[in-house]
Amino acid sequence: MSESKSNNLKSEAQARIDLSACFRWFARLNMHEAVANHFSASVSEDGSQFLINPKWQHFSTIKASDLILLDTNNPDNELLAKIDPTAWAIHSQIHLLRPDIKCVLHLHPIYTTTISTLKDPTIKPIDQNTARYFNRVSYDDCYQGMADSNAEGKRLASLLGEHSRLMMGNHGVLIGSHSIGVAFDDMYTIERACQVLTTAYATNQPLRLIPDDIAEKTAQDWESIEDFSEAHLEEIKRLLLIQEPDFIE
Repeated sequence: MSESKSNNLKSEAQARIDLSACFRWFARLNMHEAVANHFSASVSEDGSQFLINPKWQHFSTIKASDLILLDTNNPDNELLAKIDPTAWAIHSQIHLLRPDIKCVLHLHPIYTTTISTLKDPTIKPIDQNTARYFNRVSYDDCYQGMADSNAEGKRLASLLGEHSRLMMGNHGVLIGSHSIGVAFDDMYTIERACQVLTTAYATNQPLRLIPDDIAEKTAQDWESIEDFSEAHLEEIKRLLLIQEPDFIE
């Protein structure tokens, strides 16, 4: 076996473990949606090959070996029948059109989804977590129903623009990243940010916004500590290895 092929296989094996850890932990945080929602991780430079979860399997039970490897250059109908059609529509198009995005997480978490339903769904900078998203989120204000067509997947991918995060109006959120660890921490943080924002709105008092220059500096500071995000997922995997070691199987 060539060295390059061996490295590719190792990358897929690691992606399976990292992604399965994401499923397990977001289930613990009650950020899953019954047996719906989907995460993916590309294992090819062009984004044509990616791992994704099988449809109707609860996040809390997903193992590394459960993830399905799909190839947009050679679609396998038997494999496609095992995943949610909306998962194929969204993830295949984003990975193809944005190969820089190696991981895509899509959820309907309570607080982020709540903010997505507002006439103004902007994540306003009122604390350190919300400031992470200052001018760094794209917004979809035209809910189209179930995203079960390639055309809808392309529309969502195009809406990302220069960003890797999409607030999906009246729907939920999509987080992309070049790294599974960064995407994991980003999804965790955006839900906490929206929890803070939702709670602040509930007081019916005026928000005290962080000034733009400070919000921008804070967002840049977040971008400079990706090792923090990677460490977050590494610690989660360490805990899971103690408590739910079957996630790596």
